[in-house]
Amino acid sequence: MSSATPVINRVMRRLATLYEIDRFVSRNGPDPYRILIGCVISLRTKDEVSYEATDRLFRRAGGPREMLRLRAATIARLIYPAGFYRRKAEQIREISKLLISRHGGRVPDEIDALVQLPGVGRKTANLVVTLGYGKPGICVDTHVHRISNRLGWVETTTPDRTEQALRALLPAKHWIPINETFVRHGQQVCKPISPLCSTCPVARDCPRIGVDRSR
Repeated sequence: MSSATPVINRVMRRLATLYEIDRFVSRNGPDPYRILIGCVISLRTKDEVSYEATDRLFRRAGGPREMLRLRAATIARLIYPAGFYRRKAEQIREISKLLISRHGGRVPDEIDALVQLPGVGRKTANLVVTLGYGKPGICVDTHVHRISNRLGWVETTTPDRTEQALRALLPAKHWIPINETFVRHGQQVCKPISPLCSTCPVARDCPRIGVDRSR
């Protein structure tokens, strides 16, 4: 056990009592295809917008073959006003096409295969393998990257490096929940600029690395 484990456990336990950390799962369910497409839609889009957009789209097409029957313009209309909705519509059709031609219509359960799909990075791939297949993985976005460095758990310059560092550091029980936990904390308290350190529930365990100004 790492010397940092007690602090990590305390921080994760405290934050878990404050935030709803299963919204993505509860809205999208366990289907890997819906998780994959829902994550593509969610990029650079507020949760409330992406959830509703995904609901509209999946009422029309629940799998890759059904999705390919829709024109890109139709998909774009269904997912609007998600950010970059026209480009995402093209990506969704291309992803669906490749799933059929390369994987027999099944979403891969390996990160290396998932990142070969258009618009799919390691964050999305980790989300699919963890939530869709229950496999170990750490989904690192800007919130996880920022907060992990502020807490002093890692000292990294990119989300990909943060993912690798956290894989070596975090107890396995925190791998899946860390993303939504830190996303909620980053949205509400540990903001990119001038975080709300005076009201932070884990302030005593945070050295505030890189924080120049706080409230």
